[in-house]
Amino acid sequence: MTNGTLSAKAARYLHTLCVEIPSRRVGSPGNRQATDLFASVMSSFGFEVQSPPFDCMDWHQEGVGLMVGAVPFQAFASPYSLGCRVYAPLVVVSTLAELEAAELEGTVVLLRGELTQGQLMPKNFTFYNPDEHKHIYALLEAKQPLAIIAATSRDPEMVGGQYPFPLFEDGDFDIPSVYMTDIEGNRVAEQAGKDVWLESRATRTRSTGCNVVARKETDAKHRAVLFAHIDSRMGTPGANDNASGVMALLLLAELLADYQGRLGIELVSVNGEDYYSNPGEMQWLAMNAGRFEEIVLGINLDDVGYYRGKVAYSLYDCPEVMAVTIREVLSRHADLMEGPPWYQGDHGLFLANSRPALAMTTELLSEVMAEITHTAKDTAETVDPARPLAVAVALRDLLLELNRDLA
Repeated sequence: MTNGTLSAKAARYLHTLCVEIPSRRVGSPGNRQATDLFASVMSSFGFEVQSPPFDCMDWHQEGVGLMVGAVPFQAFASPYSLGCRVYAPLVVVSTLAELEAAELEGTVVLLRGELTQGQLMPKNFTFYNPDEHKHIYALLEAKQPLAIIAATSRDPEMVGGQYPFPLFEDGDFDIPSVYMTDIEGNRVAEQAGKDVWLESRATRTRSTGCNVVARKETDAKHRAVLFAHIDSRMGTPGANDNASGVMALLLLAELLADYQGRLGIELVSVNGEDYYSNPGEMQWLAMNAGRFEEIVLGINLDDVGYYRGKVAYSLYDCPEVMAVTIREVLSRHADLMEGPPWYQGDHGLFLANSRPALAMTTELLSEVMAEITHTAKDTAETVDPARPLAVAVALRDLLLELNRDLA
């Protein structure tokens, strides 16, 4: 297989995942198309494939209507929120102390200021859930406003380049909510005490999704596990985040079509990294309970396709001998460089279970997060298909070297 042929395939994968499939949000038809594609390609190159299903929620919205008195305002439905149609007094809350003291039952509450500086973690989120976030949820649920308006600015670490960002992105939180810019929120706050008409045309529907786990040498005592999350954030084509990582695994499968060795290889399209309850991650953890010692190295690919800069790799808790091997192999590839550690990805699943990990992303991750990630700008035009191909070739070389080390 020539690099020219693989380059053409990389471009086709990118077009399929980001243009032909309009959305890969968990629970959507596009998400199922993407996982079906991944399973089919893996099977075609001799991998043993499992696609264990899980229950999830799909969500649809048809806009928001918001007026205070006769004045209209622009707002957006919070992802996974229940819809609503309410007419009630407006209460404005800017601090935690104000929230603790406020009487909110039967009102529409505008949250702003220090309460909305960063996105709240979903109330049942397993991996990271600050006490302050839990306290805010508990207060709101106890005080029972009819609906919430959140005025937000930017939170690039959590939600990338979205402006405004949804304060709530949680299918387990049942108070309807919408969000707007901080500037629009300042205008709404001037109307405190007046009656608000708010209609959010949003619906939740039951659905299913799946991980796809593709394996070679399934009887091996040791295995390398490679992740790329296949889902995309709602409202974005998700070309960098993370069609690019999926492309790398699809290309790697072809490069490993004839692989035989002592090292088991597991390529996983994890489904749910950009979803409020991480169902794919939770399922994979459950499936591997008691088996983590088999994993000699976990590898996570996310945002590896950005058309500018190089692909940056970083090592986590790798034994010295392995770290030397990784650096020696990856340094041969001109499109790769060693970069700083980052922790906002699925390689955290390996670290939480005391397994060595390698993560790959763009060296310009801060730029991508601030301007592109989780927005409609994350299109196929911002991905160079040569980047995922370079990652696939480098990982092929690394896996073969790790296999030789087991001999």
